[in-house]
Amino acid sequence: METPPPQQGMVKKKETRGRKPKPKDEKKEEHTKTPKEGKKTQHQQQPSVDEKYSQWKSLVPVLYDWLANHNLVWPSLSCRWGPQLEQATYKNRQRLYLSEQTDGSVPNTLVIANCEVVKPRVAAAEHISQFNEEARSPFVKKFKTIIHPGEVNRIRELPQNSKIVATHTDSPDVLVWDVESQPNRHAVLGATNSRPDLILTGHQDNAEFALAMCPTEPYVLSGGKDRTVVLWSIEDHITSAATDSKSSGSIVKPNSKSGEGSDKTADGPSVGPRGIYSGHEDTVEDVTFCPSSAQEFCSVGDDSCLILWDARVGSSPVVKVERAHNADLHCVDWNPHDNNLILTGSADNSVRLFDRRNLATNGIGSPIHKFEGHKAAVLCVQWSPDKSSVFGSSAEDGLLNIWDYEKVGKKMEQSGKSLSSPPGLFFQHAGHRDKVVDFHWNAYDPWTIVSVSDDCESTGGGGTLQIWRMSDLIYRPEEEVLAELEKFKSHVVACASKAEK
Repeated sequence: METPPPQQGMVKKKETRGRKPKPKDEKKEEHTKTPKEGKKTQHQQQPSVDEKYSQWKSLVPVLYDWLANHNLVWPSLSCRWGPQLEQATYKNRQRLYLSEQTDGSVPNTLVIANCEVVKPRVAAAEHISQFNEEARSPFVKKFKTIIHPGEVNRIRELPQNSKIVATHTDSPDVLVWDVESQPNRHAVLGATNSRPDLILTGHQDNAEFALAMCPTEPYVLSGGKDRTVVLWSIEDHITSAATDSKSSGSIVKPNSKSGEGSDKTADGPSVGPRGIYSGHEDTVEDVTFCPSSAQEFCSVGDDSCLILWDARVGSSPVVKVERAHNADLHCVDWNPHDNNLILTGSADNSVRLFDRRNLATNGIGSPIHKFEGHKAAVLCVQWSPDKSSVFGSSAEDGLLNIWDYEKVGKKMEQSGKSLSSPPGLFFQHAGHRDKVVDFHWNAYDPWTIVSVSDDCESTGGGGTLQIWRMSDLIYRPEEEVLAELEKFKSHVVACASKAEK
């Protein structure tokens, strides 16, 4: 059954996050169901998901420098890059964090994988589009499995040492894992849960999605259904070596054995909050730290609010934007290159760019720009580490859009003719056939992204993980690209004239 179109004004988001997952192999029978006749005529003009996907796949050799497609038996609601392990001539090896959200027939897991990231201009164009959607990628290998107490909704790594990760599940607690010291487990029905290295307490109700780790200090931030934002310091619980990413430091576990635990996660040491911040009137959906300060952070929620906080001035909002969007807010990110710029994504299908110096007019959000290129709720936004004006947004429409806000003005100037694409949009990754629930830019390999889709709607179960890098001809300066193409053209002409002689 299709969801009816949203009404004007405040729109409530679809409850897609809490449904029961299905394994990938159930999809055959579901996928062959014929649509109702009424629907067929209604959408005659629109190409189907499969048609759009086939069109995208035919363009892969032109649009991408490299792409790896990895079929997931169970959906993963999060994907994150871990530390780089090794650099070689043609590819680098790096940790990748995923999860398996199961239906209970096997345990939910946190997965640590090793990923081979092919370097720029190495992969042959004809090879990168020759992949089988049903197969696992040779570039992604499972390295370790942690049996997680409950499904993993969100994974975030500690920037100072990405071997330490925090996870959210359907509970009030945040679980912290030292993934290198955790033992590898065999995920079979009835197996006991792995024991988290730390349990962060302080929420009074489930905290399922809003989670962030601080770039400057070992601080963790979370938001939940209790409408609060909670801050913890884990500084006293990790060795000084653990905050140095080059070392093999770990979490100190007083009087506890790491590894297999009972079903009660309370067996791990717990840490109380450093601060609890109240100001939202509904579930907090996402949180993020100011890149230059552990004391400043912001949050967004189902109350359509964007709130800025400063731990130095108390537990009340510093600035509260009452109507940042016309619907629930799902995601927020703070620009690591410019502390004034904050991105938000919403169930109103848009991404908005705010300047913290001028967030609202009479309590209503006054964004610098609204980016409108999605046809469904935006689930994730993230600034690029490679260029200060570039960011990505992923949504329930199955698209991952790459934007450059510097191109907005230029596009407007040239808009004598009607715009073929929304201002600022310069690349659209259409390799997923269902909602793109998470993505992460790679800090070690420029312009490289990992993205994951939950394929319950399109193929009946499982998920798809893709690691990809667009062609550098798309994002490099125009003059540079034209000069290179001219040189290439001269080379082709010279070769052709030699062949004729």
